[in-house]
Amino acid sequence: MLAPRPNCELCDVDLPAAASNARICTYECTFCADCVENTLHNVCPSCGGGALAHQASATTTAGTAAPDIGAAASIAPLASFRER
Repeated sequence: MLAPRPNCELCDVDLPAAASNARICTYECTFCADCVENTLHNVCPSCGGGALAHQASATTTAGTAAPDIGAAASIAPLASFRER
């Protein structure tokens, strides 16, 4: 999961973990919605891609842990099915 920084990298406004105005790019650059829309015009200066609204984890929003998806790691690789 991408981890946003606690503040906008352009204007330094605070962006708490559950901030609805936090935007994050694929390189985990973090900006506020105002900077993304009005200054950067949705182009990250680091990677050239767009910034998306950060989706807070279940821990952040509901106070409960997010579901464990570790079981997916135990799924057999595709090659083992082809050998059958």
